[in-house]
Amino acid sequence: MPRTSERGGPQTRARISEVATRLFLERGFDAVSVAEVAREAGVSSVTVFNHFPRKEDLLLDRTDDAVEFLRSAVRDHAQDVDVLASLRDASLRLVDERHALSGLKEGSIPFFRTVGSSPALIARAREIASDLQRILTEELDRDPTFDGDGMLFAALFIAGYSAVMVQTAGRLVAGEPSDAVIDDHRARLELLFDALRNGVLPR
Repeated sequence: MPRTSERGGPQTRARISEVATRLFLERGFDAVSVAEVAREAGVSSVTVFNHFPRKEDLLLDRTDDAVEFLRSAVRDHAQDVDVLASLRDASLRLVDERHALSGLKEGSIPFFRTVGSSPALIARAREIASDLQRILTEELDRDPTFDGDGMLFAALFIAGYSAVMVQTAGRLVAGEPSDAVIDDHRARLELLFDALRNGVLPR
């Protein structure tokens, strides 16, 4: 296969991600090597690693989006809207949009199955959650309008959000009706935000 330009930047990255995702979903994460992804994408293995430092990141490639989601919710909220309300509104918008970060994107079941069958991907997902917790803590500590315990708030938010997503993924994989799963997903997010409001923030 002729090699594509390895200077393509975002286009090259998108092509690599597309190819990797297809191969992983077809054959399983552990059965596909980085060299195979590179060959199918028409680039070198070095180029793959330039865009994705770890093999797991070829599939779990929404970290930057998640970081931007958190930072935007903290940094861009209106003066009369606190951080918790901003995070709640942003999270529910993801549900309405069926965004990948909500776990409700159409066609996500093969992705969930692939992640759930790979210990390496599960471990990497936990590392990403830990990184997001740290980033959210740092953002809260910088926000002069937030006077709660940033570390505790971030830990509970990330853990709670992750738990809702995992349960949603399991129910979708099990074949439950999507409308019911979505309604329950939204209701559990509301419970999470109620718990954060009443149990973590100062009264």
